[in-house]
Amino acid sequence: MSAPPRTSNRPQRGQGQWALGYREPLNPNERMKKDSDGLEVRQRILDIYSKTGFDGIDPGDLRGRMRWMGLYTQRAQGIPGGKTAVLEPEELEDSYFMMRARIDGGQLTSDALRVLGGISTEFGRDVADVTDRQNVQYHWIRIEDVPEIWRRLESVGLSTMEACGDVPRVMLGCPLAGILEDEVIDATDVISETVAKYVGNPEFSNLPRKWKTSMSGCVDHCTEPEIDDVSFVGVVNEAGEAGYDLWVGGGLSTNPMFAQRIGVFVRPDQVTDVWAACTSIFRDYGYRRQRNRARIKFLMADWGPEKFRQVLQDEYVKEALPDGPAPAPAKHDQRDHVGVSRQKDGHNAVGFALRTGRISGSLLTTIADLADRYGQGRIRTTTQQKLVILDVPDEQVEELVEALAEHDLQVRPSAFRRGTMACTGLEFCKLAIVETKQHAQDLYAELEKRLPDFDTPIGINVNGCPNSCARFQTADIGFKGSMVRDDNGEMVEGFQVHLGGHLGVEATFGRKFRGHKVTKAETADYCERLLRGFLERRTPGESFAHYVSRAEEAWLL
Repeated sequence: MSAPPRTSNRPQRGQGQWALGYREPLNPNERMKKDSDGLEVRQRILDIYSKTGFDGIDPGDLRGRMRWMGLYTQRAQGIPGGKTAVLEPEELEDSYFMMRARIDGGQLTSDALRVLGGISTEFGRDVADVTDRQNVQYHWIRIEDVPEIWRRLESVGLSTMEACGDVPRVMLGCPLAGILEDEVIDATDVISETVAKYVGNPEFSNLPRKWKTSMSGCVDHCTEPEIDDVSFVGVVNEAGEAGYDLWVGGGLSTNPMFAQRIGVFVRPDQVTDVWAACTSIFRDYGYRRQRNRARIKFLMADWGPEKFRQVLQDEYVKEALPDGPAPAPAKHDQRDHVGVSRQKDGHNAVGFALRTGRISGSLLTTIADLADRYGQGRIRTTTQQKLVILDVPDEQVEELVEALAEHDLQVRPSAFRRGTMACTGLEFCKLAIVETKQHAQDLYAELEKRLPDFDTPIGINVNGCPNSCARFQTADIGFKGSMVRDDNGEMVEGFQVHLGGHLGVEATFGRKFRGHKVTKAETADYCERLLRGFLERRTPGESFAHYVSRAEEAWLL
């Protein structure tokens, strides 16, 4: 989609919006992108860096453009969280990379999952993470191995293209799209069309910041459209036609905002063009001067949905879009597709919980084998760090459940195992302040021992820093990593607590209380005390989030 003509020639230096005439680099990131498009780094990796090794990488590529190929330097081992904000990036980084393989719509074949597993085992010390954006993430990757990794991924239709960077990131879709009888609409084709046309396209390779998309007709709203930059949410209009409601401007991090409905009905055949129009608005009108205000949510906060709709229609799609209805509320509070779900063809989808998304390449390979043995080789990733095996006949469901349990993959997990998520954390992330993955696993295991009969859905999201990769603001109990003073006056790893966040009807971000922090060592005791209070005081059928909304502050500290 070409950029529309501009009607103003007066530069608006204040926000650095291209559409208003100001295109000069405004900060180091904008300068880096102007010097060389991020997509161009791919060839340098193939021709130069994979041969010279880590020390031969240009700094602008190393800490900037390589993200366009899904590569970040990982944190050097042994650097404590208290040093995160003190050291320069080159002092924090190791000579290894985190690599992210994008899995649009969460759709995998068993062959693809074997390749993903094999890469982890052979090149990533047998470590892998299933992320809360349906990707698979590696660690310990050497630049010398990247060309071979790309070759293997591309052989099964996967890539790392634009898995990071100021670009369209992985496009979320319901893992059970086209599978369940009660979905509003199957978004598989519109995701595929949009990815094929625009991922890796220079038209959108220089956006102000990251651009997160979801397209889904899931009745559970499992892609969490409330917090994506742009979302297409399945609806049925008054004429009985299935299509999409357009939402724009969601995002978390240090300034969380919910997406706003634009109020238009988008037919399936319009989705790719409307997505490109929304992305073009972000590219052209997005704020580029200050990086911490460069997300679409800040533009939406200033414009509002009415102005966004006007610009969308008048300048980009060049036609009026009809008014559309709001989608129905999510059918279920839990959006992870864990458990056994009946497919419309009579088979079953079997969803299971990992250990806060952490897994080995060897186990990914085993899961691929199980998907072939018990299903038809189709696997899906979810936005809750879970996996689903499709097409399992009734008579083999329990056998598969048992086979997965042998590897501690739980189809019927405890409320704590099911509801706990964690970001990458201090182990590998240069932004993190605390360790998260193992701590979250230890936390849910301890809560299972202390509260074995707890059966209410509960989300516990453990985040290593304020950037909210694990969405701590929308969890029942959200832990944001920080340094905390313990009883001896020493600074130790700990968390600021956010309580009662939830999405859906009357969505809200979690409550926080001035100065309310817990040390890492105190989290299990704190959660137990908090949840016992909930069990004692709750009303029949009351959710934890609702309880928090009416709770006295003393109950929550």
